[in-house]
Amino acid sequence: HCNFEFDLCEWKQDKNDDFDWNLRTSSTTKMSTGPATDHTLQEPCGHYIFIKSSFLQLPGQKARISSPILSRRNKNCKVCVGVILFYYHMYGAHIGSLIVYQRTTAKHEKILLNLTGNQGNFWQRKALILAGDGDEDFQVVFEGIAGKGPKDGIALDDLTFSREC
Repeated sequence: HCNFEFDLCEWKQDKNDDFDWNLRTSSTTKMSTGPATDHTLQEPCGHYIFIKSSFLQLPGQKARISSPILSRRNKNCKVCVGVILFYYHMYGAHIGSLIVYQRTTAKHEKILLNLTGNQGNFWQRKALILAGDGDEDFQVVFEGIAGKGPKDGIALDDLTFSREC
């Protein structure tokens, strides 16, 4: 489980992208972008990760963050289907996209979720099934794609893997 209150936990910024997800709070924002509070504490001082469209990023540029490697060698993971639960906030007239992948250690990526456009000015919960193919270890990758509105952004909070994996 990662609520981003102290750090990125074991999530890592991908090297093969254009910019990074940023750890932030609503109380530090200057331009009314992103959620008014985090999801965990429901407070402006609570933390989450965020990307925003800005003059520094061109529309279509990507930020990717990856989970720790999840092992298929765990006997429970072979039998049970794992799940990742998370909360997202995507609000703005010219918002980009959020794509969630399941990536094997051989770098094969399968899209689990693809959201584009304004999803509402509130935190939404999503549960995605992590299906297993054989014994290959894998990661979950969140990819945020910049839109064309400078005040638009995508936020993530409370990323949780089910106990099976």
